Amino acid sequence: MIQEIYFLLLIAIVAFLYASVGHGGASGYLALMVLFEISPLIMKPSALLLNIFVSAIAFFQYYRQGFFKWKLLFPFIITSIPLSFIGAKIQIDAHTYKVILATCLFAAILRLIGVFGKTDIENSKAMNFSLALIIGGIIGFISGMIGIGGGILLSPVLLLLHWAKMKESAAVSALFIFLNSAAGIAGAFSSLQNISSQIYIWALAGILGGTLGAYYGSARFNNVVLKYILSVVLIFACIKLVIT
Repeated sequence: MIQEIYFLLLIAIVAFLYASVGHGGASGYLALMVLFEISPLIMKPSALLLNIFVSAIAFFQYYRQGFFKWKLLFPFIITSIPLSFIGAKIQIDAHTYKVILATCLFAAILRLIGVFGKTDIENSKAMNFSLALIIGGIIGFISGMIGIGGGILLSPVLLLLHWAKMKESAAVSALFIFLNSAAGIAGAFSSLQNISSQIYIWALAGILGGTLGAYYGSARFNNVVLKYILSVVLIFACIKLVIT
């Protein structure tokens, strides 16, 4: 019982931290599931469903603040949504899953500690539409296959290529995550993958944490210290994936 309470509290904290930067938190939820030894069979669809709730809240808050630009999202979702659906139907062996997940968690760590775009840019560059289509497809497929929305991968791309400013990237990533997660969970359900029986209480914890995080992240403060704390959680999860 105590372990369940800790798990719910950590889901709320992860949702808060991720939503504050426009993300749904799937990589964080997957890290928690690894740490709490939850069955890999339910990890992917459960994380995707949590992602849908939290990313929707994050998008709403960033949209309200005027940071969303449709032209930044459109090229990516053309290819990411169908490939996310296809990727979610693929069930890979445990070792391969752990390697891919650890790689994505490591990318999440780099993103959160500011390796990709530590400072905001003053002027964005014009997007290369063809390159965006390719990137969207790759991110969508990987996201669907391992059970994340892809925002943790899209944000660094937008910042590295100078296609968006920091909060613009957060707004675009939030809706990107929502759409990819919806496509991914549709693919998971179509291939008869299971979901946790506790998903409703998990979702409630995620919604509470995500609502607060999205509000404060979009309108109130910069979560630099909190991002470093979250990075520590992800580092422990990466270590656990590697040694087990």
